[in-house]
Amino acid sequence: MPSVKEEIHAQITGALAGAAFPIKTPEQLIAAFPAGADTTCQVGDLKMTAGEAGTLLTESDFPFTSARQVADVIVDRAGL
Repeated sequence: MPSVKEEIHAQITGALAGAAFPIKTPEQLIAAFPAGADTTCQVGDLKMTAGEAGTLLTESDFPFTSARQVADVIVDRAGL
């Protein structure tokens, strides 16, 4: 069974599967999610929207070149 970290990582990567990279700004990243800031990843009781995840990022994290890179940074900063 995957860990919470692995599951959230997979959900973020999946949500960004159709995104065009590189993504250069926080606004472009939110727009890349299927439901924008309301896109939700959930594992058990843990629930995180793209908008909430975006607050974990800083200007210096950009540009992102892949969905995996976005997911790596978010799960790391979220302390999952």
